Amino acid sequence: MRRQALIVGGGIAGLCAAISLRLTGWDVQVFEQAPEITEIGAGLQISPNGVKILEHIGVMESLKSVLFEPEAIEIRMGVSGRPILYLPMKGPAAERWGARYIQVHRADLITALSARLDALQHGAVQTGCPVLSYAPCKDGAEVILSNGQRVQADLVIGADGIHSNLRYQMLGPDAPRFTGNYAWRALVPAAQLGDLAPPPSGCIWAGPKKHAVTTYVRGGTVVNFVGIIEQSTWREESWSRTGDRQEALADFEGWAPPVSKILQRAEVLHKWALFDRAPLPKWQDGHVVLLGDAAHPMLPSMAQGAVQSLEDAYHLARTLGAAEGPAIAAACSQHYAERIARTSRVQRASAQNLHLFHKSGRLAQLMAYAPIWLAGQLAPALVRKRNDWLYGAPVPPLNS
Repeated sequence: MRRQALIVGGGIAGLCAAISLRLTGWDVQVFEQAPEITEIGAGLQISPNGVKILEHIGVMESLKSVLFEPEAIEIRMGVSGRPILYLPMKGPAAERWGARYIQVHRADLITALSARLDALQHGAVQTGCPVLSYAPCKDGAEVILSNGQRVQADLVIGADGIHSNLRYQMLGPDAPRFTGNYAWRALVPAAQLGDLAPPPSGCIWAGPKKHAVTTYVRGGTVVNFVGIIEQSTWREESWSRTGDRQEALADFEGWAPPVSKILQRAEVLHKWALFDRAPLPKWQDGHVVLLGDAAHPMLPSMAQGAVQSLEDAYHLARTLGAAEGPAIAAACSQHYAERIARTSRVQRASAQNLHLFHKSGRLAQLMAYAPIWLAGQLAPALVRKRNDWLYGAPVPPLNS
């Protein structure tokens, strides 16, 4: 009989885990609490370490028409628009790190992952199935659904996001730390922005106590905007609430015209607080293991939240290999031991970038950005080298 895996959560981590496990000989079942998989979220940047995984699991082909490959990664001053760093990526990324750097709408990535999973195992995703908890059972674990049904398997994966029920049960109530920042996000058709459309890059707009990021999705036809603002208090941890346009415009008053134009044209502006959590002491309890945001939520300042979820899912499938019975729990423990240092490093780097892009005062900005400008002018290869540990990480085939 095939090994059975139950995956709680039908997001990026859960779907990639289901595909990766299926490709290595598992039967999988994904429980998604939402009544349907809807077009939620916004733009993602998928660096080469993530693209290599999407290639290995057979998803990149279906993203061809909806992805956008930016010309460069760049940093500009938020008010003046003056360039600080321009690092070409279209071509150099694949040459140095073995895969492209792309931008894509989260919904398009979910659609591609869902289609790939359905081709491998039709009907593997069940929507409208909230999972309340888990319990150990003989040679595996079981999940308890909100309707009282209990389903057993060899392995249970908690990919149920930042508010994970499985993490809460495994590790108890946590105390997420408000980072002192909240974020705006918006999507605007590029055609509506005319000559004020942002550059065809992944562009960071840096400013005092705030920064913005502009990218392109839907094959370059839609501009994605994220703006992060320092604030001392926040009462709720949510990324789906809407915000007031005038408040957003006030937050970025006097900034470069492309930023203001996006905020003026956005049909909907979402506003959410940025919380982080310290690295967890474990991701596993017997035959139950956590992945993605359930294990290590990421701040957006390194654009690695989705990518680290892909890495988790793929690495777990490789680590499990042909494991059966008690060896499954041992493999889950090994997965944590091999992943925790890397995900913790990405979390730290994301927090550091947040501070880097928020420098106030001309002297602080000069000290922070002048070396970056000089390195970009004189030694762009050295700037790329700083990301070798992240983007250039080897991604062996699943069955190697």
